Amino acid sequence: MKLRTLLLLTFALVGFALSAEAQALPRKVRNVEVQDLDAKKARLPWWGEKNLLIFYVDPEVPKQNHEFITYIEETGRVQGPNIEGFGIVNLKDAIYPNDVVRKIADARTAKNGATILCDPDHYISSAWRLGDCNNMFVIMLVNKAGELVYVHKGEMNEAEQQKFIEAAEKLR
Repeated sequence: MKLRTLLLLTFALVGFALSAEAQALPRKVRNVEVQDLDAKKARLPWWGEKNLLIFYVDPEVPKQNHEFITYIEETGRVQGPNIEGFGIVNLKDAIYPNDVVRKIADARTAKNGATILCDPDHYISSAWRLGDCNNMFVIMLVNKAGELVYVHKGEMNEAEQQKFIEAAEKLR
C-alpha cells in the first residue's frame, strides 16, 4: 500500500514538473502553418518583423474577456509601431461547423479590418505546448525573436490584466 501511494505521488510530481516546464516563459516558439478564412495554408503574419499580440479563441467563448479586450482596443494601451495583433480561431474545439465559424469571422473582418486566421487541428496549441485550450480565450504575446513572453488561458482577473498590460507595454 505504501509503495502504491509513493508511486502515485511520484507520478503526480513528475506530471506537475512537466506541466510547469511547458509553461515556463519566455520560451522559443515557431511560426506555425495555419489557415486563412478560405481554408488556404497561411503562416502567422508579421513573424520576426513585429511583436505579436495573438488572440487564440474557441468560438464557444468569444465573449470571454470581452470587457478587457474592448478596454485595450478603445484606449490603445497596447498599440504601438512595434506590435501587431490578430486572432486565430481554434476550429478543432468548436462545436459549430467550421464553415459557419469561418463565415462569421469573415463578416467580422469585413466590419473591422481585423486579421483572423484559423487553426483546424490544434497546430498552435500543440506546437507551442499550450495544453488544453478548449472553451478558452487565450491571449499571447510573441516577441520579434519568436519567444512566447506571455500567455493566459481563460478569464482574466484584474491582476492578470495588469500583468498583461505591463508585458505588452515592454513590446510597444
